[in-house]
Amino acid sequence: MSQLTSFFALPTPGPFVGRRRLLAALRAELARPSALVLLSGEPGVGKSRLVAESLEDSGRPVVVAHCDDLREPQPLGPLLDGLRVAHTTGTLPPMRTPDAEAGVLARLLPSLADRLPPAPAPLLDLDAERARLLRAAAALLAALAPMVLALEDLQMADPATLQLLDHLGAFAVPGLTILITVREGELPPGWHPGPALRRLRVPPLTRPEVRRLGSALLEGSDAGALAGHLYERTAGIPFLVEEVVRSLLTDGGAGADRPHPDRLADLAVPALLRDVLVARLQGLDEAAREILGAAAVLGQAADPWPLAAIVQAEEDTITAALQQARAAGLLHQREGRLWFRHTLARQVVHELLPPVTRRLLHLRTARLLEDQQPRPYARLAHHYREAGSQADHVRNAEAAAGLATARGDDGTAARFLLGAVESPDVPRRVRARLAVKLGRSAIESVAQASAIPVLRELIADRRLPPGARGELGLALGRMLRQQGEARAGYEEIERAVPYLRHHGTRARALAVLSAPDTVADRHLAEHQARWTEAAAAAARSGDPSAVLAVEIARLSLLLESGDPTAGHAVTAAAAGLAGHPRERARACLNWAQGALHVGDTTLAATMLATGSRLVDDADYERLRPVVELTSFGLDLAVDRRAGLEQRLLRFLARPYRLPLAMADARLYLARLRYRQGDVEVAEQGLREVIAEADRVGAAWPLIPARTALAELLLARGERAEGRAEAAAALALVDVKGLPAWGREAARLLSRTATAVTG
Repeated sequence: MSQLTSFFALPTPGPFVGRRRLLAALRAELARPSALVLLSGEPGVGKSRLVAESLEDSGRPVVVAHCDDLREPQPLGPLLDGLRVAHTTGTLPPMRTPDAEAGVLARLLPSLADRLPPAPAPLLDLDAERARLLRAAAALLAALAPMVLALEDLQMADPATLQLLDHLGAFAVPGLTILITVREGELPPGWHPGPALRRLRVPPLTRPEVRRLGSALLEGSDAGALAGHLYERTAGIPFLVEEVVRSLLTDGGAGADRPHPDRLADLAVPALLRDVLVARLQGLDEAAREILGAAAVLGQAADPWPLAAIVQAEEDTITAALQQARAAGLLHQREGRLWFRHTLARQVVHELLPPVTRRLLHLRTARLLEDQQPRPYARLAHHYREAGSQADHVRNAEAAAGLATARGDDGTAARFLLGAVESPDVPRRVRARLAVKLGRSAIESVAQASAIPVLRELIADRRLPPGARGELGLALGRMLRQQGEARAGYEEIERAVPYLRHHGTRARALAVLSAPDTVADRHLAEHQARWTEAAAAAARSGDPSAVLAVEIARLSLLLESGDPTAGHAVTAAAAGLAGHPRERARACLNWAQGALHVGDTTLAATMLATGSRLVDDADYERLRPVVELTSFGLDLAVDRRAGLEQRLLRFLARPYRLPLAMADARLYLARLRYRQGDVEVAEQGLREVIAEADRVGAAWPLIPARTALAELLLARGERAEGRAEAAAALALVDVKGLPAWGREAARLLSRTATAVTG
């Protein structure tokens, strides 16, 4: 067995059939500089085998990272484990001296610590720490390049690993090739790969290819008579073809007594892998079947010691049972350990266990893991859930979420909390506590889309405690807003405010409601009233951060309303926030956007420069998309077009970074294309922005989109339609009470009226 085959957890490989053209295409992709390739396909279709074949004899070092949703919460866990294994096996590429940033990994990779720069002190800001971790990983990979990073089973990747792929796609590392496998249709929720990613699908084998594979497995005999049965029953999945043929050979005899293919064709070919394994399991004695079932509960590897503890038998008995299973073709040996031949095989053996036995084995496994230190919370949560012990499952899932949160992995924390909240028969009080934690974790993670329906269902429960209702409503409202659902998010926060008990939290929620650029059907006077309530709540809280948030909201409101004193006030406030870098960065970017809304490009440029510098200095990664979006608006406002279209397209290709900004970016792109003379495409883009903004009830970009469409139509000579759009924009301005937003629409109407008069 080759070293690569071993790395990819493959059994002794069968013939490589029907993949030559796909293999050539994959190798061509991998030959590109800094290639980033994703292979998708059904389980058992041969993705890992294709990866191993494509890298065999390539002359490039390979680090294999296996994603596993039962790994304990650790950002970049698959990569870190892959590097550890490569170091242990002596296959880690030679390392040049990495950049100083790679020292962040010294604490996480102690075996490599002596080859890494000194570990810097941890940052207090988790956002900055996460960004630094991504750069450290990129720096280490750069020091190891040229090399291939093979990432298996992306559907189980942690959020940080997905963010690293996003980072490496946007900022390619010279000499680093990345090859990813994922189950078909199971891309991680919320992850949308950028344009650098090339995709290849691994299809099932065709009928002729199944015949060739069957013939090769029969050691040269023609499988023609059998091929039709094989193809129909296995759907062309190579692993199933191999298992069926091996099963038929075992049933029909071996060696000289092996039946001719024509006789094999008369045998009943199993329709599913389940039938194959049932037949093989019947050849084991009862004790061996129980031990193999316990191995399926444990995982892909079948190790004697834990099995002995779980089934309460002597290790000699366990060893004998495992050898029976190996002789029956249920296990294979690799690196001195016995493994299931494929994840599918393990899953089927697990499902074949009687439910009572399966629950008991999971419970015993959990009890065994309870003694491990540090406690494997993720695996404990899994085994207790499978055992039907809901209270223990929830307890460990909550602990795993806490560990993930402490390590800055909100997305993984949200995943565990989602599983716990959705557990049946969880007491209402516990569910409310978990849901509040879920709201806090999911608010800044890719888990938002999954968390939103759960939070909606919980809030609909009239028995929900008031405090939890307020917390969950606020979290849900913020998530909806971040997903671009302006009106729904605003109204959810409105409903949550009366239930918020903590004055500081209440003040921040009211400050959000005071922002006038959120919804189309609230007048400036309502936003001002919300700000007054926010100021009172902040004063009662005695929380300096709440007071600061409310003051920032006041200045934003002043700026958006077109107050002539706003520019001076905002500039002075920005200087006064020097001791609060995060708040200052957010405020400056908000004020830059507000200045663009009212046409003050000088103030917008000043605020953007300050905000951008703060984001760069402190690694506020989550604010980078805001910097980019604001720079697009400013460049368009001052007619700085060079490279703008390409930047906008790159931004729109990664919508998951800031979903709420996509409509604004599409508005900017449409306006840019109009200026470039691509009128039809611009008109279509503007109408799409208007439809979407109208659907979600967003005042911005609805008003400027209608104004831009009015300009386009008027320039094309469609006077009535153009005036109607400008009037519609001004009507929205009147509803909002923000005349500064309607200056351009008013100018268009005035100009056309003058033309008519003249």
